[in-house]
Amino acid sequence: MKKVLLPLAALALALAAFRIPFSSPNSAPVAEPISLADPNTTEEVPQDNKLIIYQLMTRLFGNKATTNKHYGTLAENGVGKFNDITDTALLAIKKLGASHVWFTGVIEHATMTDYTKHGIALDDADVVKGRAGSPYAIKDYYDVAPDLAVNVPNRMAEFEALVKRTHSHGLKVIIDFIPNHVARTYKSDAKPAGVVDLGEKDDKTKAFAPNNNFYYLPGQAFVVPKEYNPLGPGTGPREDHKFQEMPAKATGNDVFSATPSVNDWFETIKLNYGVDYQNNRQLHITPVPDTWKKMRDILVFWANKNVDGFRCDMAEMVPVEFWTWVIPEVKKVKPDLIFLGEAYNPKEYKRYLTEGKFDFLYDKVGLYDGLRRLMHGEGNTDDITKVWSQESRGFGSRMLRFLENHDEQRIASKDFAGDPRAAIPAMTVSATLGSGPVMLYFGQEVGEPAHGSEGFSSEDGRTTIFDYWGVPEHQKWMNGGKFDGGRLSAEQKQLRDFYSRLLNLTATSDAIRRGRFYELQDANNLGQQYDQRHVYSYLRFTDKQKLLIVANFSRDKTSKPTLVISKEAMQAAGLNPDKVYTYTDLLNNAPATQGLTMTLAPQSAYVFEINLKQ
Repeated sequence: MKKVLLPLAALALALAAFRIPFSSPNSAPVAEPISLADPNTTEEVPQDNKLIIYQLMTRLFGNKATTNKHYGTLAENGVGKFNDITDTALLAIKKLGASHVWFTGVIEHATMTDYTKHGIALDDADVVKGRAGSPYAIKDYYDVAPDLAVNVPNRMAEFEALVKRTHSHGLKVIIDFIPNHVARTYKSDAKPAGVVDLGEKDDKTKAFAPNNNFYYLPGQAFVVPKEYNPLGPGTGPREDHKFQEMPAKATGNDVFSATPSVNDWFETIKLNYGVDYQNNRQLHITPVPDTWKKMRDILVFWANKNVDGFRCDMAEMVPVEFWTWVIPEVKKVKPDLIFLGEAYNPKEYKRYLTEGKFDFLYDKVGLYDGLRRLMHGEGNTDDITKVWSQESRGFGSRMLRFLENHDEQRIASKDFAGDPRAAIPAMTVSATLGSGPVMLYFGQEVGEPAHGSEGFSSEDGRTTIFDYWGVPEHQKWMNGGKFDGGRLSAEQKQLRDFYSRLLNLTATSDAIRRGRFYELQDANNLGQQYDQRHVYSYLRFTDKQKLLIVANFSRDKTSKPTLVISKEAMQAAGLNPDKVYTYTDLLNNAPATQGLTMTLAPQSAYVFEINLKQ
């Protein structure tokens, strides 16, 4: 990272008075109803859902160890604890602009680390991915991961203290809910009295029964994928290429075979929600299936731990009818809980929001994918237009926008953009395009590139969720627990400052939180200096605040357009074409100007507040 990250000095706006071009000088100066036929906007009335979520991988966040040995043990590579997420850390996250923290990997999952001395059964390496194990292969829904506790017998109390500590800083808590599958070794030893464990009363002679918790393959024994080598050159606990499971259960990614492939989710087993997959997916949901009740009780258990929301893993792999039933059930206990669904099928978005009653869904196969192409130097801004005008039209306020999470490659990795500055225009659009939630993944704000092959997780541009590991650039910000960025480079400090300014602006701006949207691409596409493929501009506005947002995605081209705000856009925003306005760049803390002739540096973004000239 040798280049200066932020284009502050490159922004040049004409100082001479400039009147916005328009078609008719007699246009009304007050806001007019937006025409439903106007292709530059939608009929959606935005809802203020501007959650700012900071996702952190709990196992990795507070880890100070720097050994980073391939397939290293907990003792060798270290592990972060609940207690490492200190008041100082939470205060820094709050100052970054966050409103919520998603603590990823809290619930107990299968692992190769031996906790038998604490009464926790040892898992079989043949059905565990990675030395630390996947946080999405749940071993006990009623417990937290022992890795995360300083005092293992006290692990739940340490989690409860983290929740309390987080709330004391005005932050809310989100944890994962993994409804579709559990670890092959699932067995709850922490379940409350009277709770019947998953599968305990299943009729294993039947492939499917409405009240079975799992799906079975009667007469067939489970076979570990022959290609699987749990620890590479090492040997894992109980590793013998065998795992006793008779009859075999269906695998988590809907594989109804006793011999799943090494590329399947073979370490997990599919939960039965009353869907008979092998008979045309017939639904058997009356009366309410046993799995539904068990999962409701699990959600209520965690709601009573005072968490504020659930990120629901692979929500579309569970029938929408379950969500229709369970979300209102759980909200009877805690009405202000939020349910955020991981979703990848745009054709199903509306159904899961309306019928399924989710509060929010991922906007991955849409805005993320489109912005990724732009950051890669591919695609064009038409991808952004498609998102708001088609894919999430009418419910953009309920789509979670992000550029990184635990599943996706790091922006700074060679597999993605290779340069953390590519996030400047993309993250600005993610945060300000709509009034829905936006998310940041820990380390993103300092340009973590995810170098290295951690073990099960290869050199793939992602920070591992399977292995014990230290996250080097994040550790520079953590600075031995000071969380002050003391070891960051000047460029990294500038990058983090950008994220802080953007997220705090997003959190406090009336127009971003609840304003309407108007795209300016059509008004500018004939401009000689307006590179429409890489420059994207739009208005966000309420009666209290008018914003003009401009982003240049080009990696190497400076654009020098004179921006046009059309008569229709002015009318929609309540701007008077007979008046002269000033434009103050709130994002880059630049002085006000009266012109819209500008210099847009490569990989830059600007948020101008429009005010009447006094």
